[in-house]
Amino acid sequence: MPFNLPNSLTWLRILLIPLFVAVFYLPDGWLPRHSINFTATLIFALAAITDWLDGWLARRLNQMSAFGAFLDPVADKLMVAAALIVLVDLDRASVDVALIIIGREIAISALREWMAKIGRAGKVAVSSIGKLKTTAQMIAILLLLYHDPLFGWPFTAILGRWLLYLAAFLTLWSMLHYLFMAWKALKNEPAA
Repeated sequence: MPFNLPNSLTWLRILLIPLFVAVFYLPDGWLPRHSINFTATLIFALAAITDWLDGWLARRLNQMSAFGAFLDPVADKLMVAAALIVLVDLDRASVDVALIIIGREIAISALREWMAKIGRAGKVAVSSIGKLKTTAQMIAILLLLYHDPLFGWPFTAILGRWLLYLAAFLTLWSMLHYLFMAWKALKNEPAA
């Protein structure tokens, strides 16, 4: 396990998950609801920034590693799953949307692992639809975590829910895309 700055940022993202979750479950009266929402949103935003930064630094500093390539998506999925579970518990996201997003992440991770084992990892590499899904999902989660009205308008909750539904749609679309790409790569493979 190489110790470098990109991997350290990924570990930081994993360590921020329990802190982010704990903020929502502080004993009553420790912080006002607005402060809880704001603090949790900041922690999640910091974690999301480290997601982008660790990849950029790994490429820039030429510190890419197999361990980093493994740990980074694990950290992402843990972070998103934790946020969605908290949002469902707070009644800010629906169970069906959370199950679609979390279920897709598990299925595509398994598909990528399987394709890598048979030497076809490139066939299910991240696509533009997957990146669009991630963008909609992260913005939606940030808005739903914050949840409070801005300037007297409740658009954070409304826009957050709409973006989360869009993310769920893009999640299904990207999953079908990856499954199709895998099927296309394997349809002429001899049976083992």
